[in-house]
Amino acid sequence: MARLIYLVTASLDGYMADARGDIGWGAPDEEVHAAVNDLLRPVGTFLLGRRMYDTVAVWDTLELEGEPAVIPDFAGIWRSADKIVYSRTLQSVGPRATIERAFDADAVRRLKAESPRDLSIGGPELAGQALAAGLVDELLLFLVPVVVGGGTAAFSPGLDLRFELLEERRFAAGRVGLRYRALQR
Repeated sequence: MARLIYLVTASLDGYMADARGDIGWGAPDEEVHAAVNDLLRPVGTFLLGRRMYDTVAVWDTLELEGEPAVIPDFAGIWRSADKIVYSRTLQSVGPRATIERAFDADAVRRLKAESPRDLSIGGPELAGQALAAGLVDELLLFLVPVVVGGGTAAFSPGLDLRFELLEERRFAAGRVGLRYRALQR
């Protein structure tokens, strides 16, 4: 059975975007980007909320010439994977992407059971629904040494979950990568 992985970059105070919606403070350097690429390499399908899809869809057409090796590497991972975008209003999506109008925990459960490759979920609202339904197997949390004071929380309010630390990694620029396994409630 495939794993469902929630990978999120967060400030020390738990936000993935600041109050203005800016995520630039969380942009990875080459070392972190290479680590993220390695963690996402087993992913065959990305499950994305609308805003997260709007943020990462640039990878479908991004010009790669002259970019550091981590950029075309991630573009290859992204472009070869399927995408399911959860949106009530979006009318079209890019290559290898489909639209679902609502999150269906049973459909995701079936997808996990049938998929030969892992799945990644992105966007805190969508991930919150999957976490609440007990569908997320692993949490990959990249903490950035900044405090932004408010914005979009990396986790939905009201979640009561437990995790077991599997791995930790310190990066040269002060970022920390944490890999957790979700514990059954």
